[in-house]
Amino acid sequence: MITRNEAFQLLKKYNKEEFHIEHGEKVEAAMRYFAKKLGYGDQEEFWGLCGLLHDIDFEMWPDEHCIKCVELLKEANIEDDMIHAICSHGYGLCSDVEPVHEMEKVLFACDELTGLIGAAALMRPSKSTLDMELKSLKKKFKDKHFAAGCDRETIAKGAEMLGWELDQLMDDTLEAMKQFERDHK
Repeated sequence: MITRNEAFQLLKKYNKEEFHIEHGEKVEAAMRYFAKKLGYGDQEEFWGLCGLLHDIDFEMWPDEHCIKCVELLKEANIEDDMIHAICSHGYGLCSDVEPVHEMEKVLFACDELTGLIGAAALMRPSKSTLDMELKSLKKKFKDKHFAAGCDRETIAKGAEMLGWELDQLMDDTLEAMKQFERDHK
């Protein structure tokens, strides 16, 4: 399996904007958090690397998102199960690869949500998730004009795929983002 450093260099090869690189790192952190929380600690590295690389093709090929990544990942000798997982995060939007495994459903669910949480944090006086509460996040989620690019239906569908309440997904993803922020201060 690819190392974390190799995956990070691969991400940076196709992504130059700091926003996209940081988004990959945030989704990686969320995936690692969920791997441990859900009892997949022995697969934490795999989960994390899928999160890190999930948008590898988005910056340079937005119209081929979840399609171009197959070529890029195969060139880098990435395993088919990781490619499948990465492609599945765009199910119904830009990919017909359905999330099957719990890890793929988590990736599908938390990708958009990390974006919403990040945008909500920037609106806070602290510019941080550390003092954000679930009720504040829920308020931003309900405001369709706020961070309009974060697809609420995808977030809700992800929670449904997992059999979780939306509040649970939001609360756990918020906690993962807080851990990321504490680790990167």
